[in-house]
Amino acid sequence: MPTLKEVEIYLRGLWLLFKQDPAGFLHLDLTDRGALRSFWAVVWALPAILISFAWWRLLFLQGLPEGTETGALFFFRLTLVEASNWIFPLVLLGVLCLLIGIGEKFSSMVVVINWLSLPISYSYGLLVLMMMLMPALAGVVALLWLILMISVIVALFRIIRMIVGDQLLMVSSIVMVLLVPSMIIAELLEQFLGVYPG
Repeated sequence: MPTLKEVEIYLRGLWLLFKQDPAGFLHLDLTDRGALRSFWAVVWALPAILISFAWWRLLFLQGLPEGTETGALFFFRLTLVEASNWIFPLVLLGVLCLLIGIGEKFSSMVVVINWLSLPISYSYGLLVLMMMLMPALAGVVALLWLILMISVIVALFRIIRMIVGDQLLMVSSIVMVLLVPSMIIAELLEQFLGVYPG
């Protein structure tokens, strides 16, 4: 498991790539081994994920009779949804990379996507905490959520462009594959598994 110091180095690399500085590549392990190790980002993101699970449980219970409880199965199903959100976009990305002939870039993209998910998870977790502790700020949180989503799109676009070059159509396709299908699949899976609020 990467140490905190290593994670800080990886995040600094992402920041440099976001600023279009090629020096960012020197801070990242873009090998196949680095791609596998990047999945430790899930463990590092676990506190933020658990906060989102707690918030989802509250939303879910709001639509049920008072006194209803959720057991371990509920959280197991949420874990399945979270895992699909993490894995499914990467599978689609791998297929796309093979189709457009950039398979050699796949490991590099896995590394940056996985580690980028870390600050995204904690940013989302912070918004969830705001909703849980200060529900009166729902409008502000909604605005911050929109800003976060736009920031994610911009960050992905800029970092992926550093990997594949100034091929805007290709970069746009990759970003869409990473974001759009996963949102659709997540909602369908939540409904199928019976953990969708309302």
